[in-house]
Amino acid sequence: MPDLPSPQDADEAALFSECWDAVLSYADLCTAGSTAAAELAREAFAQGVRELRAAETGTVRGTGRRSSRLPRIPLLLTAVRTTATAWEDEGRGHRLDPDLRLWLHSDRAARHTGPPLERPVALRALRDLQQADAELLWLAEVEALPLPLVARRLGLDPATATDELAQAAEAFRNRCHRNHLDSPLDAECRSYARLLDAVTRSPAADTPGDLSRHLATCVPCAEAAACLRLHTGGLPGALAGGVIGWGGLAYLERRRRAAEARLGAGGRDGTDPEHGDPADGTAGARAARNGLLVAAVLVSALALAVSLMPFGDTEAESAARPGTGRRPAADPGPSLSPAPAAPSPSASFASSSASSGAPKRPAGRTPDRKGPGPEPEPQGTSTATAAPETTARGGEAPCRVVYDLVNQWPDGFQATVTVTPREPLDSWRVGFSFRDGQRVRQMWDATASQDGSRVTATAADYNSTVPAGGRLAFGFLASWTGRNSPPTDITLNGRPCATG
Repeated sequence: MPDLPSPQDADEAALFSECWDAVLSYADLCTAGSTAAAELAREAFAQGVRELRAAETGTVRGTGRRSSRLPRIPLLLTAVRTTATAWEDEGRGHRLDPDLRLWLHSDRAARHTGPPLERPVALRALRDLQQADAELLWLAEVEALPLPLVARRLGLDPATATDELAQAAEAFRNRCHRNHLDSPLDAECRSYARLLDAVTRSPAADTPGDLSRHLATCVPCAEAAACLRLHTGGLPGALAGGVIGWGGLAYLERRRRAAEARLGAGGRDGTDPEHGDPADGTAGARAARNGLLVAAVLVSALALAVSLMPFGDTEAESAARPGTGRRPAADPGPSLSPAPAAPSPSASFASSSASSGAPKRPAGRTPDRKGPGPEPEPQGTSTATAAPETTARGGEAPCRVVYDLVNQWPDGFQATVTVTPREPLDSWRVGFSFRDGQRVRQMWDATASQDGSRVTATAADYNSTVPAGGRLAFGFLASWTGRNSPPTDITLNGRPCATG
């Protein structure tokens, strides 16, 4: 009988298992079939582990100190993206999601591999943190693991983990601010840099109108603002979008659902329902055997993950049964711009399809559909059919609205709402109703509230002012089952809007 692993070995095996699960989840977003997802994940995981080992043992030449690196999971997710790039270059791009292929050839993709000072500030800041802080921040905020479980995995005292997480978040914020100042900013951006730091430190601080207008059109400054506002709950999105790139918010939503499933399986006290207490020898034996070699973890995790893939059709099976195959989720990247003509300040968050400028799926490719129900909206295409057109009593409607269904997958979707008011606004509140039980899970560029079928989006402090004929825009992620009809009864500050 093999020796039972030590508690430390069991934790290490569990951590590697989580890494594999994360890699497979992101690879599934990036590919056009379950078989391709498993193959991309396997290649990326092997490459990422090699990079991880090299970074852990390497030093910066001539200094004698260790080189900085990303935490384990984001490093492996980056390997998925670089492996996908290699597939595209090698002629295997047809196995990737079409929207990802478009993104790989865009300037947004180049930012993640270009000159270091031009990369997203979140990516640079996470790499600059102490490894313990970076791991804690990613596992708790992006992977959405219970803090007691994160503390145990990282060898921290659960009693002080909350304080340590707050300190790590503050350190991340400070590094983002420092990196923003170090970026090659133009004169206007540099003039706003310190003001941006000041107004994002307190939830009670008002954002001056000129700064709000600047953030609406400047990608680097809006990206920095998302990282600096720790009190708004946007830290997970800033981390995932800035570090991963394409598909950041879709990945974030998947990890949130995975964490909820973990809690539902019995891990509400912070223990791991899959691996149990590492002090328990039987739980440890389930977690790892025979020395816990990384290769063994990889092979066994791969076999398990492929057999339990949520969209289990192989590419051949999907082709044999058109319209019933697995449908990958494309990137739900936020759009902060109030006007489609302006560059989206969250373009660095790697959205492959932003509001009205969403790229179209290549001709001849039709989306798959799983099970009964209506045909899903193709990813990357949009619809402006939100509701029958309504006008204000006595004349022209005070606003026009366009609802874009940007992406849709079997249990979720991403959409944007763009409103053009006839009169200038000092603040705004957009309301709409869903007919099919959809639930908003996350919203950017506005604060969401939902009462039954009615959703209300309230302006953020940086985009509350809109000129007459200007545009306000916000996006969201939501869940759906059965049908996903567009919203109806869209209003601006209580007054009905016309569509189109």
